[in-house]
Amino acid sequence: MILWLLPCLIIAQAGRKQVVEGNQLYAEEKYDAAHNKYQDALLDNPGSEQIQFNLGDALYQKKDYEKAMESYQKVLQKSDDTFLQSKTYYNIGNTLFRQQKLPESILAYQEALKLNPDDEDAKFNLEYVRNMLKDNAQQQNQNQQNQQQQQNQQQQQDQDQKDRENQEKEEQQQDQQSAEKEDQEKQQEQQVQPQENRKEMSKEEAEQLLNALKEDQENLKKEKAKVRGSTGVAKDW
Repeated sequence: MILWLLPCLIIAQAGRKQVVEGNQLYAEEKYDAAHNKYQDALLDNPGSEQIQFNLGDALYQKKDYEKAMESYQKVLQKSDDTFLQSKTYYNIGNTLFRQQKLPESILAYQEALKLNPDDEDAKFNLEYVRNMLKDNAQQQNQNQQNQQQQQNQQQQQDQDQKDRENQEKEEQQQDQQSAEKEDQEKQQEQQVQPQENRKEMSKEEAEQLLNALKEDQENLKKEKAKVRGSTGVAKDW
């Protein structure tokens, strides 16, 4: 759990009344009103780094982290107090943490510990943020692995789908080619005319056929001769 400091009590006489009232309002969690009191105190004592520190705390509680950082930076520029500088770096670390600037917050806690090695809160927060960064790195690594695994699975699914589509396309082409080939074969069968079986005639068969034809011709001549011999002219009676 990240800790933060309550505003420091102010000893300076200038602006003391407003600071006391501001501290009371801060303790009551009335941060807007406390902020206004600290600003009034700065009008009376503009060089006070303690009042500037308290103003930064009020801005921090209002979640106005950018302006809180500006106030803390002014404290570091003005103060020569090692203890106040240590607490300011500690609060800067908390502010950076709230802004999700974890590596920067670690540096701030380390600066606080350089000035005050016995600051247990700074030690705790430093270890806390380091562990958080470590856990975040592990989680990020796990997320990347999961994402890569999902991408690989998706790529494999896409490749499998592509392979199935190519196989189906190839089968369709083969079926189409088979059908076209079958149609061509049927067309060729329809175009082919049946031929009579012809047996080549031997020489003997040819001579027999020729002799038979000659014999038929001789018989025909004899028949014609008989017909001519028996025909006569009729006489008048």
